[in-house]
Formats: sequence, C-alpha cells, structure tokens
Amino acid sequence: MKTKNIITWIIIDVVILGVAILIGKPASGPSQKANINSLGENGVLFSNEPSYDFGTISMAAGKVSRTFQIKNSGVEPITISQIYTSCMCTSATLILSEKRTGPFGMPGHGFLPKINKIIEPNGEASLEVVFDPAAHGPAGVGPIDRVVYLENN
Repeated sequence: MKTKNIITWIIIDVVILGVAILIGKPASGPSQKANINSLGENGVLFSNEPSYDFGTISMAAGKVSRTFQIKNSGVEPITISQIYTSCMCTSATLILSEKRTGPFGMPGHGFLPKINKIIEPNGEASLEVVFDPAAHGPAGVGPIDRVVYLENN
C-alpha cells in the first residue's frame, strides 16, 4: 500500500492584503499570539491553527479533512469575497452561522464564484479543508504542502 507523507500540507494563509491596502497602517503593538498576522485595526482575520500536519496518510484510505476556526478580531466587518486552493487535490468549505458555502477548489479547475460572506467583529467561522491523497495517482507520493486562500475586503 502506498502512502503519502504530508508535512504541513495546509497553511491557512489568510489573505489580508486587501485590508492592508485599504487601511494603510500596521496595527500598533506586538501581536498577542505568534501566529496572528495583524495588518490593521479595523478588520483582522486570524486562526489559532494556521497549519496542520496530517503526517503519513494512506492513499487507499481516502480523503482526510481538518476544520480550522477563523475569527475577525477587528472592529469592522470583513467580507470574504473568494476562497480557492493551491491544488485540485484540496477543497475548502466555509461554514458561517451553520450555513455551508462551497466546496471551493483550484482556479482553472471550475468556476470560482464571488461569495461575499461577512464575518462581523468578534465573529467566527469555520473552514473545512479536505485533501484527497489519491488525486495525483501513484506517482504523487512524498511530502507536499497545500494552501487555502481567503480573499477579503
């Protein structure tokens, strides 16, 4: 049985570049948590777990998933406009107020709609990420990284 060794395969790289451009100033003071990238005071998305290592997984056992919690720690709402992944073997679904939006995959492998989902200040959402180890066939073994992108205002 062939296995894949997944070393930090997913990095939630919350795309807050749009926030940085709109706000134009960094947050004052140090971050309270080492894994929070804060670029502005008005709207800040973060996850306490920005990456996850599945370790060695079996291609034959099927898909694996992990749910990440994201939070708007700012004082203004954040609109998530799009979600996409770095590879067709990975998909992501946004769960906000118990409503599921997605799954979303890699650009160029299907339509990626604008979703315009709002996370209010101090609001939370979940991001369910699914990885299919068999997507690349028997040649797709070894360590890999996969990324989920969230575009926002």
